[in-house]
Amino acid sequence: MAVAIRNVRESDLDAVLALNNAAGPAILPLEGARLRRFHQIADYFRVAEVDGRLAGFLIALRESADYGSPNFRWFRDRYGQFVYIDRIVVASAYRGHGIGRVLYCDVQSYAEVRVPTLCCEVFLEPRDDVAVLFHGTYGFHEVGQQTMPEVGRRVSLLAKDLPSFAFVRDTYLLHGGLPDLPWLAERKHLLTDPRLRVAGGS
Repeated sequence: MAVAIRNVRESDLDAVLALNNAAGPAILPLEGARLRRFHQIADYFRVAEVDGRLAGFLIALRESADYGSPNFRWFRDRYGQFVYIDRIVVASAYRGHGIGRVLYCDVQSYAEVRVPTLCCEVFLEPRDDVAVLFHGTYGFHEVGQQTMPEVGRRVSLLAKDLPSFAFVRDTYLLHGGLPDLPWLAERKHLLTDPRLRVAGGS
């Protein structure tokens, strides 16, 4: 099974919407307009393909995104810099094959050269033990709980420290940016946050 991760294309959005809305109660449904809004504002929006077929997707946003989710706002009120995973969906035919872990590894590699923390939430009502176990084994820990006002469901708010960010920041970001290396090529173009620059630096 060949898995490829790539940036979402506008032509993918109808298939992404159908996949999201077939995911079940663990994923809130979307309307087309909101998905198109994600396409405009998400800092990370990538899909997984298996042999050319859409197998899953993940949407994540930086703390500066113009986004009104109460869970996103909870993190923005408490953390200076973070990447927030809004949703991950894997098609039912591909569950249990590691697609979710591949997407999480990819979003972590995106996040760890930008921010110190990766955030998300999982539903506690109804409790999704598979999601709780997945995030626990991947290094997330609970940092709070709240009830989402629009749906009345309680969530566990999770965070994962990205210890490699301090090395990246101190070694590269504060001294002219990341080196010109092939494995960093896709990650360099968004590293323009002025908060990562030292006074008088580039």
